[in-house]
Amino acid sequence: MSTQNCRKNTKSSEKFEVSEAFLRITEQINPDDAPKTISEAINFLVSQLHVNATSSKKLKVYDTSADYINGVIDFGGGRTMVQVCEALKEAAISSIAEEIAVRQKVKAVLIAGPSSSGKTTFCKKLSYALRQQGLKPVSMSLDDYYMRGDSVPKDIDGKPDWESIYALNLPLLQEHIGTLLKGGDVRLPRFDFTIGRSVLTDRVLHMETDNILLIEGIHALNPLLLSGSDLSDEYFYKIYISALTIYRDRDSSIFPTTDNRLLRRIVRDSQFRNTNVQETLSRWDSVRRGEEKWILPFQENADAHINSSFQYEYCVLRQLALPLLETVKPDEEAYPEAQRLIRMLHKYHRIKVEYFPPYSLLREFLGGSGYEY
Repeated sequence: MSTQNCRKNTKSSEKFEVSEAFLRITEQINPDDAPKTISEAINFLVSQLHVNATSSKKLKVYDTSADYINGVIDFGGGRTMVQVCEALKEAAISSIAEEIAVRQKVKAVLIAGPSSSGKTTFCKKLSYALRQQGLKPVSMSLDDYYMRGDSVPKDIDGKPDWESIYALNLPLLQEHIGTLLKGGDVRLPRFDFTIGRSVLTDRVLHMETDNILLIEGIHALNPLLLSGSDLSDEYFYKIYISALTIYRDRDSSIFPTTDNRLLRRIVRDSQFRNTNVQETLSRWDSVRRGEEKWILPFQENADAHINSSFQYEYCVLRQLALPLLETVKPDEEAYPEAQRLIRMLHKYHRIKVEYFPPYSLLREFLGGSGYEY
């Protein structure tokens, strides 16, 4: 998705070629003026950004091709591509924080989105941006309220339906949200993905009058979450986050828009959730069915939508995903899907993981994040 094409900076002497993936000074208008550094060029671009450039009432979808991304990398623009996209994402989040701060009645921000859309890191980034607006955010994750696997509803294949809102301990969750919004204390649980169950922690959450509560999870926009709450809708700001990028092959064929989330999940779950690639691939159809039923129908309730994808994701995810996908053996059920993903990833040139700052949203999946999870 292009933000601008060859937009002239009327305050200086450069012309810029800009997309959400790449920025390049294409022309020096006045040879007598000193050219901008790339940092100065990025700062100029971000200063021109309005919130509706990267977030809006309707989720925008990025459209890019393997040839374009590979061309940028081969040209030597990989690091710059990352810098620009990271700066744009930060600016968009700051703009959302500004909008929340203006709504003085807001007591809670609800952040929803499908699996591996980056909700957790987005919540952390938004928390810092809200602090810059003078607010004092506290946060909780719906993931911590998942029940044990044997208590979770079953899907059509007879397997635990983790996408169902009833996979959560909904009564406890509703009680905790209600208590917090009324100024009470709550001792938070934490879901331990390595053992597959929720455990109590020593973390006690309390909201003062100047606090704002951030609630993130796939069901954060489901009306059942606030069932029984006597607060009107104006007390909640709702955000829907997803990762939609249309990736085109050289022949213009399109890869599924959900592949980047699947690859994020493969890499993350292998590193941090004690789940191998075979299991992640075998569960993906169930995950997608659950999203269609429990998550996507409520995205229209959002005040703002933001696309968390990066046009060059395959170029960095391939380094961690390929070794995992290559472990799937020909006699395993997941083999055809693993081979499809391998073929797709080989179409993209490599971007170094080192290019990504520790607070990048992608670090939630790549590892090496500056945030604690």
